[in-house]
Amino acid sequence: MSELRDLYQEVILDHSRTPRNFGEPKGANRRAQGTNPLCGDRATVFLKLDGEVVQDAGFIGSGCSISTASASMMTESIKGKTLAQVEALFETFRELITKDPDARHGDAAPLGKLAVFSGVGEFPARVKCATLAWHALRAALKGEEQPVSTE
Repeated sequence: MSELRDLYQEVILDHSRTPRNFGEPKGANRRAQGTNPLCGDRATVFLKLDGEVVQDAGFIGSGCSISTASASMMTESIKGKTLAQVEALFETFRELITKDPDARHGDAAPLGKLAVFSGVGEFPARVKCATLAWHALRAALKGEEQPVSTE
Protein backbone atom coordinates (compact mmCIF):
# COMPACT_ATOMS: atom_id res chain seq x y z
CA MET A 1 0.00 0.00 0.00
CA SER A 2 2.88 2.36 0.76
CA GLU A 3 4.28 1.89 -2.77
CA LEU A 4 0.90 2.73 -4.28
CA ARG A 5 0.61 5.84 -2.12
CA ASP A 6 4.11 6.90 -3.20
CA LEU A 7 3.14 6.45 -6.85
CA TYR A 8 -0.01 8.51 -6.32
CA GLN A 9 2.02 11.28 -4.72
CA GLU A 10 4.45 11.26 -7.65
CA VAL A 11 1.62 11.60 -10.17
CA ILE A 12 0.14 14.52 -8.24
CA LEU A 13 3.53 16.22 -7.92
CA ASP A 14 4.22 15.73 -11.64
CA HIS A 15 0.93 17.40 -12.60
CA SER A 16 1.56 20.16 -10.08
CA ARG A 17 5.04 20.92 -11.37
CA THR A 18 4.15 20.55 -15.04
CA PRO A 19 0.41 21.14 -15.39
CA ARG A 20 -1.18 19.98 -18.61
CA ASN A 21 -3.56 22.24 -20.51
CA PHE A 22 -2.39 25.34 -18.63
CA GLY A 23 -3.77 28.29 -20.54
CA GLU A 24 -6.84 29.27 -22.50
CA PRO A 25 -7.47 27.00 -25.48
CA LYS A 26 -7.99 28.64 -28.85
CA GLY A 27 -11.69 29.01 -29.54
CA ALA A 28 -12.81 28.58 -25.92
CA ASN A 29 -16.48 29.50 -25.66
CA ARG A 30 -17.12 28.87 -21.96
CA ARG A 31 -15.24 29.90 -18.84
CA ALA A 32 -15.75 30.10 -15.11
CA GLN A 33 -13.68 31.26 -12.18
CA GLY A 34 -13.35 29.59 -8.83
CA THR A 35 -11.71 30.45 -5.53
CA ASN A 36 -10.88 28.62 -2.35
CA PRO A 37 -10.79 31.36 0.30
CA LEU A 38 -9.47 28.93 2.91
CA CYS A 39 -6.06 28.57 1.27
CA GLY A 40 -6.10 31.14 -1.53
CA ASP A 41 -6.33 28.77 -4.51
CA ARG A 42 -7.72 30.35 -7.68
CA ALA A 43 -8.64 28.71 -10.97
CA THR A 44 -10.29 29.75 -14.19
CA VAL A 45 -11.50 26.87 -16.35
CA PHE A 46 -11.89 27.30 -20.10
CA LEU A 47 -13.89 25.02 -22.37
CA LYS A 48 -14.37 24.73 -26.08
CA LEU A 49 -17.73 23.08 -26.55
CA ASP A 50 -19.04 21.78 -29.84
CA GLY A 51 -22.65 21.02 -29.18
CA GLU A 52 -22.70 18.47 -26.38
CA VAL A 53 -18.99 17.56 -26.58
CA VAL A 54 -15.99 19.10 -24.83
CA GLN A 55 -13.54 19.59 -27.69
CA ASP A 56 -10.85 21.26 -25.61
CA ALA A 57 -10.23 22.37 -22.04
CA GLY A 58 -7.67 24.41 -20.18
CA PHE A 59 -7.14 26.35 -17.00
CA ILE A 60 -5.13 29.13 -15.46
CA GLY A 61 -4.65 29.89 -11.83
CA SER A 62 -2.51 29.48 -8.81
CA GLY A 63 -2.76 27.22 -5.86
CA CYS A 64 -1.38 24.32 -3.93
CA SER A 65 -0.13 21.14 -5.56
CA ILE A 66 -3.44 19.32 -5.01
CA SER A 67 -5.44 22.13 -6.63
CA THR A 68 -3.12 22.46 -9.63
CA ALA A 69 -2.80 18.71 -10.18
CA SER A 70 -6.55 18.24 -9.96
CA ALA A 71 -7.18 20.96 -12.56
CA SER A 72 -4.50 19.51 -14.83
CA MET A 73 -5.81 15.97 -14.64
CA MET A 74 -9.42 17.11 -14.90
CA THR A 75 -8.77 18.95 -18.17
CA GLU A 76 -7.06 15.88 -19.59
CA SER A 77 -9.91 13.59 -18.59
CA ILE A 78 -12.83 15.61 -20.00
CA LYS A 79 -11.64 16.20 -23.56
CA GLY A 80 -13.84 14.42 -26.06
CA LYS A 81 -16.51 13.61 -23.50
CA THR A 82 -20.15 14.57 -23.72
CA LEU A 83 -21.69 16.91 -21.18
CA ALA A 84 -23.47 13.94 -19.59
CA GLN A 85 -20.20 12.01 -19.32
CA VAL A 86 -18.47 15.02 -17.74
CA GLU A 87 -21.28 15.39 -15.21
CA ALA A 88 -21.03 11.68 -14.33
CA LEU A 89 -17.26 12.04 -13.97
CA PHE A 90 -17.76 15.03 -11.66
CA GLU A 91 -20.09 13.01 -9.42
CA THR A 92 -17.78 9.99 -9.34
CA PHE A 93 -14.76 12.17 -8.52
CA ARG A 94 -16.63 14.01 -5.78
CA GLU A 95 -17.77 10.74 -4.27
CA LEU A 96 -14.20 9.39 -4.38
CA ILE A 97 -12.82 12.19 -2.27
CA THR A 98 -15.76 12.96 0.02
CA LYS A 99 -17.18 9.57 1.00
CA ASP A 100 -15.84 6.81 3.15
CA PRO A 101 -14.54 4.05 0.85
CA ASP A 102 -17.15 1.63 2.23
CA ALA A 103 -19.99 4.06 1.43
CA ARG A 104 -19.12 4.61 -2.23
CA HIS A 105 -21.59 3.41 -4.86
CA GLY A 106 -18.99 2.22 -7.32
CA ASP A 107 -15.30 1.76 -7.69
CA ALA A 108 -12.74 4.30 -8.84
CA ALA A 109 -12.07 2.46 -12.11
CA PRO A 110 -14.15 4.86 -14.26
CA LEU A 111 -11.91 7.67 -13.03
CA GLY A 112 -8.74 6.25 -14.54
CA LYS A 113 -5.75 8.34 -13.45
CA LEU A 114 -7.99 10.57 -11.33
CA ALA A 115 -8.10 7.73 -8.80
CA VAL A 116 -4.78 9.07 -7.47
CA PHE A 117 -6.86 11.54 -5.46
CA SER A 118 -8.49 8.76 -3.42
CA GLY A 119 -6.42 9.62 -0.35
CA VAL A 120 -7.44 13.28 -0.32
CA GLY A 121 -10.55 12.45 1.70
CA GLU A 122 -8.33 11.67 4.67
CA PHE A 123 -7.52 15.38 4.82
CA PRO A 124 -10.81 17.33 4.84
CA ALA A 125 -9.16 20.72 4.23
CA ARG A 126 -7.63 19.34 1.02
CA VAL A 127 -10.97 18.19 -0.40
CA LYS A 128 -11.78 21.80 -1.27
CA CYS A 129 -8.41 22.13 -3.00
CA ALA A 130 -9.09 19.04 -5.12
CA THR A 131 -12.63 20.07 -6.07
CA LEU A 132 -12.05 23.76 -6.87
CA ALA A 133 -11.45 23.29 -10.60
CA TRP A 134 -14.31 20.78 -10.76
CA HIS A 135 -16.79 23.30 -9.36
CA ALA A 136 -15.52 25.90 -11.84
CA LEU A 137 -15.94 23.29 -14.58
CA ARG A 138 -19.54 22.69 -13.59
CA ALA A 139 -20.22 26.45 -13.60
CA ALA A 140 -18.63 26.77 -17.05
CA LEU A 141 -20.78 23.95 -18.39
CA LYS A 142 -23.89 25.73 -17.11
CA GLY A 143 -22.72 29.07 -18.51
CA GLU A 144 -22.72 30.68 -15.06
CA GLU A 145 -20.86 33.96 -14.90
CA GLN A 146 -20.57 34.42 -11.13
CA PRO A 147 -17.32 33.07 -9.65
CA VAL A 148 -17.77 29.91 -7.60
CA SER A 149 -16.30 29.36 -4.19
CA THR A 150 -15.53 26.26 -2.18
CA GLU A 151 -16.96 27.98 0.91
